[in-house]
Amino acid sequence: MINSITKEKTIGITGASGTLGRELTKLFRQKGYKVIGFTHSKTDSKKNLESPNEWIKWECGKESILKKHLKKIDILILNHGIYNLSRENSNYENSIEINALSKFKFLNLFEDIAKKDESSTKKEIWINTSEAEILPALNPSYEISKALIGQLVSFKKNLLDKDIKKKLTIKKIILGPFRSDLNPIGIMSPKFVSKKIYDLASSKSYLIIISPNPLTHILFPLKEFWTFMYCKFIYKYTT
Repeated sequence: MINSITKEKTIGITGASGTLGRELTKLFRQKGYKVIGFTHSKTDSKKNLESPNEWIKWECGKESILKKHLKKIDILILNHGIYNLSRENSNYENSIEINALSKFKFLNLFEDIAKKDESSTKKEIWINTSEAEILPALNPSYEISKALIGQLVSFKKNLLDKDIKKKLTIKKIILGPFRSDLNPIGIMSPKFVSKKIYDLASSKSYLIIISPNPLTHILFPLKEFWTFMYCKFIYKYTT
């Protein structure tokens, strides 16, 4: 949990050059943590208290080559994604690849690292899925990709074996609309969202819900409970 983290620990943030990524980076740096920022974009080589200690350039489909960098990380925050309103088939493919499959590859890589880690420190991975996982976002390609990563994370979390649960904590971040380069009319400020993520991650809860929509706070726990019961059924009758 974040309250037990010492200042020597390292945070990894994908999408670190985006609006929320920058705020998360700034917050963790202010709290004294080392931050490794993963980005597709060109980065400013200048280092200050609001930028990552280290930038890693990467691209979707090549997550496996990042393993040596991921081994240095104690908490990995999967924050990258796209929001494109195009109706072209290529947009659906890109949305699914970037918003869902890429994050799932990161999750699997980090799980494998945690499994082989001999230290006593439990690793954590926080995945930003969005309330578009089950609520409308006026963008079908975005909704489909978020629904996919949401289901993948839920099943992965509930089907982890007992040994891995001792070494890896999975948290799902459910965000409502916040102001960003992609959504300039978002209700919440990215600074507010980053602060709430930091604060709520200190709890034992698997879900980190930050949304002004009361339905989000009702529907997501219900959905996760159903998935939990379904996975219990799978364990009992198929193993």
